[in-house]
Amino acid sequence: MRAVARGAHGAVEVVRRRLRAGEPGSLPVVLVLAVVWITFQCLNQNFLSPRNLSNISVDIVGTGLIAVGIVFVLLLGQLDLSVGSISGLAAAVFAVLNVNHGVPEWLALVVAVLVGTVAGTVQGYSVARTRVPAFVVTLAGLLTWNGLMLSVLGDSGTVNLDEDGLVARLTSYYFTHDAVAYGLAAVAAAAVFLVADRDRRRRRALGMPHRSLRAVLVRTGGVAVLSFSVAYALNRFQGLPLALLIFLVLVAALDVVLRRTHYGRQVYALGGSIEASRRASIDVTWVQTAVLATSGTMAALGGLFLASRITSVSQTSGSGVLLVNAIAAAVIGGTSLFGGRGTTWSAVLGILVIQSIASGMAITDTPPAVQFVITGGVLFAAVVVDSLSRRSQEAHGRA
Repeated sequence: MRAVARGAHGAVEVVRRRLRAGEPGSLPVVLVLAVVWITFQCLNQNFLSPRNLSNISVDIVGTGLIAVGIVFVLLLGQLDLSVGSISGLAAAVFAVLNVNHGVPEWLALVVAVLVGTVAGTVQGYSVARTRVPAFVVTLAGLLTWNGLMLSVLGDSGTVNLDEDGLVARLTSYYFTHDAVAYGLAAVAAAAVFLVADRDRRRRRALGMPHRSLRAVLVRTGGVAVLSFSVAYALNRFQGLPLALLIFLVLVAALDVVLRRTHYGRQVYALGGSIEASRRASIDVTWVQTAVLATSGTMAALGGLFLASRITSVSQTSGSGVLLVNAIAAAVIGGTSLFGGRGTTWSAVLGILVIQSIASGMAITDTPPAVQFVITGGVLFAAVVVDSLSRRSQEAHGRA
């Protein structure tokens, strides 16, 4: 117990040093999420029920996948305004190919995802070659891809998906056996320990500052408690949703790509300074094209999950507040608008806050206008924290 207490004290000291240096990390959004959950649980005792938590875990996937793609673009200090239209176009292509033309679902799904990849690649190459800001190019893309979606859907306007088909089951299938959720929780805790301990050993061997073993164990214990608590709550309803499993696997995989690969380091480098990256012989054109292609691919996947949730595609797919929520999720989660700071897990935390607010408003019969006001307030607070963190980092010579 004394070892655990010393490890916890060391973790608290690390957090204090990071806060003083202007690196709050995910702490602000975790506090906001806690406040949201406590508030709505006090207003309605069903908010933290297993059923509602399970519904939230599925509802976050579609927009969350799009937000993960937005994180890549924000890391460059850019903005992609076309993700909503790309998601609607991909869903429309899938629906028309499968329902209207009888193409097998797996093939229609692959084509739909490739449509998003191609759209993102075209925009990324245009940004890299013309050096026009991404928000301008993607604004044109927003209009173009939305027009193509309307053209693909044609006069019918709405296409209903097979409720027993592959795409529909993405958000309706649950692993009902308790061992699946608990097994995933155990894998998550083990992975956190192995990665953290490996980094600790490598840093110690190189004589660099490193976490103590106690700090690694405390961190692993925290992840284990959180993971098994989520698994317990999900198992009390219908089990682990397939959509959530796919979402977490994709987020973890892309996190590895960003933080453990040469490509990921190049993305962060461009977010720090494009000119310095060019002088360091980084292929800026390739990186910017790849980032926008990743954003388009994730938007297409998100569009398919959103279509799966309502088992239909219409002329309003990809419109409304989808774009705003995706960008807000990435920013609220802690991804910097100035580029160079953020992770894929930022999108998970951000969309969890947004969807928790939406769910709480629904079960308390609060008008949608209030939801927009609250979400806007949280977004504004996140931007302020980001700006203050940037100033603090500049004062400490970290920016």
